[in-house]
Amino acid sequence: MDDKPHRAEPAWPIVGIKDHKAPSVFRPESLLREARRQRQLPLVAVPEICVLDPDGDVVRHLKRTGAGRIHEGWGCYHTELLAFDLDGIGEVGIVGCAVGAPFAVLVAEQLFASGCRLLVSVTSAGQINPIGPTPYFVLIDRALRDEGTSYHYIPGSAFAAAPDLPLLNRVERAGRSLPEKLHRGSTWTTDAPYRETEAAIARARDLGTLAVEMEAAALYAFGTTSGNSIVCFAHVTNSMAQTEGDFEKGEADGAKATLAVVAAAGRGWRSSGA
Repeated sequence: MDDKPHRAEPAWPIVGIKDHKAPSVFRPESLLREARRQRQLPLVAVPEICVLDPDGDVVRHLKRTGAGRIHEGWGCYHTELLAFDLDGIGEVGIVGCAVGAPFAVLVAEQLFASGCRLLVSVTSAGQINPIGPTPYFVLIDRALRDEGTSYHYIPGSAFAAAPDLPLLNRVERAGRSLPEKLHRGSTWTTDAPYRETEAAIARARDLGTLAVEMEAAALYAFGTTSGNSIVCFAHVTNSMAQTEGDFEKGEADGAKATLAVVAAAGRGWRSSGA
């Protein structure tokens, strides 16, 4: 028996040498096939437009008002998918509480394998560079990569950029009439919100990020490699609880403002003839 201590290979660290073009052995389609078999689910496509709601505020609002219905064909082991009707857009799907980069991308992979064509992520975020009183939205055009998931999809770099800038431009135009202020800029994606030290915040501020969140860099990296349409928003609601009365999101815990943002994203996507 080999009693020598095991040592990591030099290429094993997350930013080491990876073949980003190599196909994965484990595919979302395979997992969904087995989930449907085990749970006796019908093969029903999810809506073309789907939403990630990490805080779960919109999902709770839809359940509270009776506007959401469980999607009968969603095969994910970890989440449920609600379907609901959004004015001017039609049927939309939404998954709540998929917090953090790994969970968000896991669900995103499965949504696109199930018929989704546009994924909109709207996550609450902490203010880094103050640009006005909270709450407001940031249409994220790139995200600082301080998480692990993105490095499995694209090579190392400081930022992961939105994969479809023309789409982002259309969404920005569609969002100009929103009741809550919409800005455009970069964010800092972190895996460790409770390790947002003064030095880390200062570095993110110096790099021009507007807010800190937990999903965008990984979602954009996945979108870059897959070619799928993904738009990420940060709902800036707090300054990391540095003052009393933080984290106020507005009416219905921000659900109504978030749904208006999702509708704007849907209009921007459809304006290209999608």
